[in-house]
Formats: sequence, structure tokens, C-alpha cells
Amino acid sequence: MNKRNISGGAYAGDGTAYGILAAISMGHFLNDMIQSVIPSIYPIVKDQYNLSFIQIGIITLVFQMMSSLLQPVVGWYADRRPRPYSLTAGMCFTLAGLCMLAYSRTFALILLAVSVVGWGSSVFHPESSRVAQMASGGKKSLAQSIFQVGGNGGTAAGPLLAALIILPYGQESILWFGVAAVAAALLLAWVGRWYSNRLKYARQHTDGVQPVRTSPFSRHKVRVSMGILVVLMFSKYFYTSCMTSYLTFFLIDKFGVSVRDSQFCLFGFLAALAIGTVAGGMLGDRYGRKYVILGSIFGAAPFAMIMPYVNLFWTIVIACLAGLIIASAFSAIVVYATDLVPGKVGMIAGVFFGLMFGLGGIGSAFFGWLADETSIGFVFRVSSLLPLLGICAAFLPDIVPAGENNSANK
Repeated sequence: MNKRNISGGAYAGDGTAYGILAAISMGHFLNDMIQSVIPSIYPIVKDQYNLSFIQIGIITLVFQMMSSLLQPVVGWYADRRPRPYSLTAGMCFTLAGLCMLAYSRTFALILLAVSVVGWGSSVFHPESSRVAQMASGGKKSLAQSIFQVGGNGGTAAGPLLAALIILPYGQESILWFGVAAVAAALLLAWVGRWYSNRLKYARQHTDGVQPVRTSPFSRHKVRVSMGILVVLMFSKYFYTSCMTSYLTFFLIDKFGVSVRDSQFCLFGFLAALAIGTVAGGMLGDRYGRKYVILGSIFGAAPFAMIMPYVNLFWTIVIACLAGLIIASAFSAIVVYATDLVPGKVGMIAGVFFGLMFGLGGIGSAFFGWLADETSIGFVFRVSSLLPLLGICAAFLPDIVPAGENNSANK
């Protein structure tokens, strides 16, 4: 019987399980749609509870840090003791936090509510990434992108639904998003059953022994490469956290648009992120993840740098183009990192999802403080320089996409 490794991806001889990828992507869509309600209600709670920009930033920081700190631990544990139904458990945390947020009337209660939502996210993402790679059939970048595009699509839909539901009907209407949480929990229970059967099959056909997988690079090169990936994550997520948390305020301040119209503009930016994610996955499998990472982050720099200086129409167009380009980096970064450290998909996914949330939260708090000290316009001029750090990707070693000759690795 041919033994195949299940811990790091799909069975080598299997095809891509698109049904499971679609289900886990939809679960990600619903999960992140719910979570995107948090930044979507910022203009509402800022006025209703007289919050400052730094308090808005702290809300994001608390939510993102609760997601960030637990994800590497959850991922590490999942690599050793997979828990297929933890996906549903994570969604139950998200549902609880959502209900709390609907009735939070003070800054402290809002922080507590977003913390509980963050706990749900920390459970969901690492295990979901393991499922995506298990179902990939070897197309790891594509699988990660299908999974990730669900999250980006949900993040994009959040502000749109907030404009249509929460703005007209108030904070308590957040409870309507609980229907999505229940649907996601049921869907993820079905995915958990498939995951459980997959693990059982692996144990029966590998005699409990997993093949040892080693990195094609020295430990020093792996450490240096990981350091570069962290810099790239900083560049990408400080920039996107500024756009996600403060684009509405920037448009209101500079162009005098309404809160409702600013939410629609934010939806356009987030929708561009979703589209770019899928493109990055397909290009990464075909041309190499290093070049997708380089082209994604550094390629967004010209658009980011001119956006603060143009009129309303071009601001929206350029913001969407910048989001479309920079979005393709994350899936490529996660898969590139799992290729650097094979066999630890859960831990690596947890680390990088944790970095995504943590850096996003720190960035939001920092830019909130900077906006209070200076102006929203100054914040956007400063943040526009961040994608220039994408040039660091040029120093990453080449990793040949799966199925090609590994002798080309440098």
C-alpha cells in the first residue's frame, strides 16, 4: 500500500476536492462577513458613544490581538491532535461575540464582545487551512486562494450589509448576522465529518507512521526567509488595516460623502481584495509564489502612493486597483512558508494568520493615534509608502511549484 502524507496536504494521488474547498470557502465567507461588521460599525459607534480615533483603533487592536495570539497555539496543537469539529466550535464563539456586540452600550463591553469574536477566529483559521491543503490535490496555492477568497468576499460583503441593515435599523440589528453564524456552524459540521473520515483513512493506510519531510534549504536560509516574510506581512497588513479601518473617514473628511456612500466605497475596495486573492493563487501555482509576492506588494506601491492626491472618482478607482494587486500576496506567502517548513501546515497557518490579525490590529491602533495627533489625510500619505517594502521579496529563495523539479531550488 502506497503511504501518503496527510499532515501537510492532500494525498498525492488524489484530485482536488473542489466540493470541500467550496464548503470551507463558504464557511470562511460567513465567518469573515460576521467579523467585518466590527469595522463597518465604526462610524456609528464613534458618534453614538463619543469615541476618539485612538479608541476606534483599540477596538480593532483588541479584536485582532485576540485572534492573533491564539492562532499559532491552535495551529501547533492541530498538527499534533487534529480536531475536525473545532471548526464548528469556533463559529459558536463568533456567534456569542456577535450577540454581545449587538447589546454593548459602553466602550468596555464593545471590547469584550470583539474579544469573543476574536477567539472564534483563532480556532477557525488554522484548522481550516489544514483542510484546504488536505483537499488541494497538490494545487496548494489555488486551494489556499479558494479558501482565502471566501474570507475576503465575506469581509467585502460586511460593509455592504452594514449599510443596508445596521445603518437604517441600529446596533441591535447586528443580531440578524447570527443567522449566518448558525448556517456556518452547520456547514462546518459537514466539513468536519469529511475531515474526520480523511484522518481515519490516513491512520488505516499509513500504519500510524507519517513520512518525515524536510526543508530544501538550510536552517539559516529558512530563518532569513521567514524574517523577510514577516516584513512583507507588516507592509501588506499595516497598509490594508489603514484602508479597511479609515477609508470611510478619509472619504468623509476629504470629499464630504455620506456614511452610507463611504460604506459602498469600502465595499468596492474589499471586493477588489477578494478578486485579487483568487488571481494570486492561480498565478502562484503556475509561475512561483516568490514572484507573485513581489509583484503583489511592490506592484501596489505606485497606486497607493498617488491615491491621496487625486479626486473622488480616481481615489475609488485607484484604491480598488491597489487592493486588487496587493491581495494576491497572502495565499502565496502562506503556501511559500509551508514549503519552507514542510509538515507543519497548522502551525505555519496559525503563525501567519496570527500575524495578519496582529499586525492589522497594531496598524489600526497606530494609525488611529496618528489621526488624532495629525489628520486622516496625513495618515493616508504616510501609509501609502508601506508597499515599497515589497521589494524585499526579491531576496527570497526560489521554490519551484509542486510537481516541478526541485533541483531548481536555490
